[in-house]
Amino acid sequence: MSRQPAIHRAFDSRRRAEIIWRAARRALRDWQATDGAIWIHLLKTVAAGLLALGISMLLDLPQPRIAMTTVFVLMQPLSGMVFAKSFYRIVGTAVGMVAAVVLGGVFVQQPELYILGMTGWVAACTAAAMRNRHFRWYGFVLAGYTAALIGIPLVMQPNGLFLAALGRGAEVAVGILCSGMVSAVVVPRQSGSLLERTLRSRYLNFTAFAAAVLAGRLERGAFEGRFASLVDDVVGFEATRAFSFFEDPTMRSRSGLLSRLNSEFMDACARLHALRQLLKRLHWSDAAITPLAPYFGELAALLAQRPSRNESDRAYARRLADGLEAFQRTLPRHVRETRRPLEHALPDALPDFDTSAELIYRFTTEIVRYSRTWASLMEARPAQEPRAARYVPRTSWHVVAFTFVRTAVVVAALGWFWVETDWSSGGLAMIAAALTCALTSSAPNASRMAVQMAVGAGFAAVTGYLFTCYVYPNVDGFPLLCATLVPVLAVGAFLATRSRIAGYGVGFSVFFCLLAGPDNVIVYTPDLLINNGIAVVAAMLVASLAFAVVFPPHMNWLVERMCVSLRGQVVLACHRELDGLGQRFQSGTHDLMHQLRLLLNGRRQAHRRALRWMLVTLEVGHAVVDLRNEAHAAAWLDLHDARWPAALARVRDAIAHLFESPDGSSLDHALSAVRAATWIVQEALATVHHERERRHEVQRLLSHLHFIRSALLDRDAPLGPLARRARRTRAPRRSSNTQ
Repeated sequence: MSRQPAIHRAFDSRRRAEIIWRAARRALRDWQATDGAIWIHLLKTVAAGLLALGISMLLDLPQPRIAMTTVFVLMQPLSGMVFAKSFYRIVGTAVGMVAAVVLGGVFVQQPELYILGMTGWVAACTAAAMRNRHFRWYGFVLAGYTAALIGIPLVMQPNGLFLAALGRGAEVAVGILCSGMVSAVVVPRQSGSLLERTLRSRYLNFTAFAAAVLAGRLERGAFEGRFASLVDDVVGFEATRAFSFFEDPTMRSRSGLLSRLNSEFMDACARLHALRQLLKRLHWSDAAITPLAPYFGELAALLAQRPSRNESDRAYARRLADGLEAFQRTLPRHVRETRRPLEHALPDALPDFDTSAELIYRFTTEIVRYSRTWASLMEARPAQEPRAARYVPRTSWHVVAFTFVRTAVVVAALGWFWVETDWSSGGLAMIAAALTCALTSSAPNASRMAVQMAVGAGFAAVTGYLFTCYVYPNVDGFPLLCATLVPVLAVGAFLATRSRIAGYGVGFSVFFCLLAGPDNVIVYTPDLLINNGIAVVAAMLVASLAFAVVFPPHMNWLVERMCVSLRGQVVLACHRELDGLGQRFQSGTHDLMHQLRLLLNGRRQAHRRALRWMLVTLEVGHAVVDLRNEAHAAAWLDLHDARWPAALARVRDAIAHLFESPDGSSLDHALSAVRAATWIVQEALATVHHERERRHEVQRLLSHLHFIRSALLDRDAPLGPLARRARRTRAPRRSSNTQ
């Protein structure tokens, strides 16, 4: 009897220990995901910077502080980001070294021509960076300001240019190796794990969002806001996928599958938006929609299901896909049964009914494909993707040209001032201007970013002065040097992790290393440091002033040009080759809208107008691509009715012209072309009524044409005022004719 309580006490104590251990592990995971991630990132950044400094000193490189600067420019929270950034930094640095040597050889002791050539090179590289995405942007940026960093100080000493380029390459290589090694070895954070969490949250959020839309529980403003966030999800996912490619061989082998998953997500978003727009135009109470309400409710109930407590994500996605496929198999029969009473009672409602039913079926198809692909991604050995659906980014050439001119003017102005005044720190001012233009080229608010960097550089100069005068003379040995540098470097790295004040951290970290970073032989010239600090801050303030006053990125003409490029996606949908057209159209539209969202940050009215243009562009362009695909599949219709090819070509030309030059007459012409094509297809439907396959193909063509017409007549879309204006101008003309 005495042993029984002892056994129970031992069991209870062991159970309490397990509970405490699980709670501690959960708390540790939560800490690592929040504040712990920041502290670990700071530890890794400072450790990698000091390691690069020590190795460069050991190798007796000319400027070890450049290796430390490289670390602070490179370090990112995720290992994949560091590897990707390191790769493009190596490429960009190599190209910049070659450019510096070539320009120095062509313009020997000709400072004016050299500055002109360097200005053109930096501006071209910065503009090319805007044409690219992710860390490819960084490669072009590095090619520009590395050439300036190497060549400008030696513009009048060409004999030392080649050796300076080699030394700079060695220092950058040390910084790259140290940052990559520390990131991969010390508490690594993998991009693959972040990608998996992103995929899961995106899938769950999208299914809940779709359920709310189908149930009619989402207001217009809430829908537009949520859909705009989906645009950011598409672009952000593509960036994370690019990072994971450099880091994880498993994710690299699944890159094609991940690309297809993103493509299917865009398709599902487009189908959901089209369905919601049609429901909004029919007001849910229309006679064509009311009979379909049970099917909307059933589909919404399926999508509203959440994974059970012990159910894996793969099992949940498969269960949801199986339920959706079962719903889809019975949907055509139920729709036919529901349609029969309308054929005699409300024949005018049949086009809206058929289009709504077709959109339900197509949306279900897309969400099933998306679910199956997500489930297959979590398999141990997923099937090899035969052909990856590529994400094709789009950048307006007006934005590229704007970036080129802005960079060229700022860098050339400071270079001219340097030559005219013979300022001893003028070369560093020009370097700082080139670096500022490059690093702020993709910032939503380049002027504010430049001001933050200037303030950070100012504090860096003051801190560097204190270190040069009072700290370095009293430091004996590398360990003590590291101990004195840790607090300063950690502060800069911490500020750089905060998105709203990141410019302060970047300016402080980078320019403390450049202005006052320790070398093997420390030169105590505080007057030169102060002069260089003034040059750096002045150059950044000049750049900020130019960004805000002379070249503000939110100029109306630039926003309008980007909106024109966005509408041009419909022109692409109308006239480009069909092979891969859907993916090019979707990715380009999302990419341009993402750029507009960054450009119009804080301008609510302009942002809302651009978002509505994006929605109607996505709606009409996707429908045109569907129409062309269905027409290609129903090639027999070309022979059945000789008028059809010309009618389809008129529809494509009229819609393309409407989105190139939106006005009332273009809208009238597009509606007339759609109406004429609809009449031809309706006549063909009557002749193939007893041929099941052909009847279904013709019905799908009718649905696409009817949807395009309803989208063009939408009163809430940007084309709505054009339609109303056209109707007002036609009414007096008709009355005058009758008189």
